[in-house]
Amino acid sequence: MDRQIAILALATLMLAACGSSPQRKVEARGTPAPVEARTVGAATPGAGGYLAGDGPGADVPANIDETPDAVPKSESLHRYANRPYVALGKTYTPMTIAGNFRERGIASWYGKKFHGQRTSCGEVYDMYGMTAAHPTLPIPSYARVTHVVSGKTVVVRINDRGPFLHERVMDLSYTAAHKLGIIGNGSAEVEIESIASSAIVGNVAKAAPVQIRPLEPAKPAAVTPVVAGGNVYLQLGAFKSRDAAESFMAKMRAELGDVGREIGLFVKGGFTRIHLGPYADQNEARSSAEQLQTRLGFKPMVNLR
Repeated sequence: MDRQIAILALATLMLAACGSSPQRKVEARGTPAPVEARTVGAATPGAGGYLAGDGPGADVPANIDETPDAVPKSESLHRYANRPYVALGKTYTPMTIAGNFRERGIASWYGKKFHGQRTSCGEVYDMYGMTAAHPTLPIPSYARVTHVVSGKTVVVRINDRGPFLHERVMDLSYTAAHKLGIIGNGSAEVEIESIASSAIVGNVAKAAPVQIRPLEPAKPAAVTPVVAGGNVYLQLGAFKSRDAAESFMAKMRAELGDVGREIGLFVKGGFTRIHLGPYADQNEARSSAEQLQTRLGFKPMVNLR
């Protein structure tokens, strides 16, 4: 009996101890301040761009939003890049005086596929600069480009020819397209306004100096041999300027990389011509021209060499 009483008393003491144990207070932490994440465009490395497989490079500058617009200045026109030329069956006559030109249409952008290659005036294309390609604006010259929907505006330097496909009016550098907000979609409707030389003279003194980001050493481009022979080819374009011809050839190689034919240069009659081929005979060449007509918007002509 005494043993049962002792056990009962011990159990009572243990229960009392448990009931009087202090409760552990858990303090609720406040919601941490959000971390400011800075994104660079909607495109990811290796994706995007107007052409399949084109896009931004692997190392997009962290301060790309701070890239200043091109600062207009008076420059001498390029000796060869402003001569008439033929591209995809259409003759273009570049302007030789800037200003008094306004155009609205679809602009796209070009990136890593052309980064480090020569433009129509022989300069090295820097996709992180503030430049653009246009079929007929003077080279070099400057233009104000406005996104019709958002109202965003940039100033670019025209140093290349193009685009020549899909009824586009301008190809922007990656950075210019980023600042306009058209990276993700690949293209957008813009308004282009050429900046007159008179306006340049009045604004040069007030313009902030341009901070030039040096280009990384580019891999030397392979020298494209001027092909000779008597085979059958399709002619895609003809330029007085060798640099312009090589720039156009690079664009055609990017566009027609799946055709399975070589695109090369052929000099004749003072023009550097861009030829696709060779073909076994004229019938095969004509058949290929018909297949390319829908894709290019024109039917390439057969050329015998």
